[in-house]
Amino acid sequence: MLETVRVDLPGRAYDVCIGPGLLQTAGERIAPLGGRKKLCVVTDHTVAALHLDTLRDGLGAAGLDMEVLELPPGEGTKSWPFLSQTVEWLLDQKVERGDIVIAFGGGVIGDLVGFAAAILRRGVRFVQIPTSLLAQVDSSVGGKTGINAPQGKNLIGAFHQPSLVLADTSVLNTMTARDFLAGYGEVVKYGLLGAADFFEWLEVQGPALAAGDVTARVEAVRKSVQMKADIVVRDETEQGDRALLNLGHTFCHALEAATGYSDRLMHGEGVSIGCALAFELSARIGLCAQEDPSRVRAHLKAMGMKTDLADIEGELPDARGLLDLMGQDKKVIKGRLNFVLARGIGKAFVASEVPENAVLKTLSDALAARG
Repeated sequence: MLETVRVDLPGRAYDVCIGPGLLQTAGERIAPLGGRKKLCVVTDHTVAALHLDTLRDGLGAAGLDMEVLELPPGEGTKSWPFLSQTVEWLLDQKVERGDIVIAFGGGVIGDLVGFAAAILRRGVRFVQIPTSLLAQVDSSVGGKTGINAPQGKNLIGAFHQPSLVLADTSVLNTMTARDFLAGYGEVVKYGLLGAADFFEWLEVQGPALAAGDVTARVEAVRKSVQMKADIVVRDETEQGDRALLNLGHTFCHALEAATGYSDRLMHGEGVSIGCALAFELSARIGLCAQEDPSRVRAHLKAMGMKTDLADIEGELPDARGLLDLMGQDKKVIKGRLNFVLARGIGKAFVASEVPENAVLKTLSDALAARG
């Protein structure tokens, strides 16, 4: 069971291959890209322990060898010190422009290694092999790469498209339930932003998907990637439509900053809460019916996901403090904070004239519900 989505960017088109068992055939899919027979693979310790031998065998079957750099897992790796370490290691390996660098891991590794590839020798090719649901449906596709800064998330980076993406859905079986559901937050986002029928499908198929149903997982990843690919082709560098992919992210990035990019809140959990808050804000200012945020929350809760600020342990800033953290978001244009809001499920749009008092009231009510 293999699906292929083509990201049809002029001069930079590439395939996203989706299905179980792709690690075993990675070599035959990567070899046609050319470059040296020895590939540089950057991964993290967790993924290496689980899957590196399988990838090594898959590359070896096509006569490819690899050198490996293992980094610590976690959001803290998306930072200057590890970017410097990665770039210098790749230089030590004498990577040339025609070679292939492999990002083998979740979103952190994909973003970091993609950025390293973008700046190394002014751009070398790389392949994304995403190992988390979040990375398979979102961060591995579309060419956004980068690292975090103390001032905020993903503020340092570049657009650099991969040459190939191999989304092996069988590796999702080794994810913890929390990690998987965090990734599911990004899957739900696609239904909420532009495909009401997909959201309806998830309401029915979500439990099977979480339980490991192969067909449901492949279809969820395929649909998510296809939606993202269509948007990226229309708007590669986020001048218009691509901003829709940030549904829930303005709230999410502020919450991640407030929790110190720690295990208190995973990115996908922040997206889940952020989507619920975005629909709450949309209903508050009369853009959608109150039934819509209720339906969004009902599905997220049914899946066992974080949906409210009350689900975040520990202290949080007050409403004004959270709003100030949003001010570092990349969606600030001429000092004005843009939100992705919705006129209903599947009907998201970018709103630039959002009343500040409505945002503050949404946040203060959510904070008050924490008790």
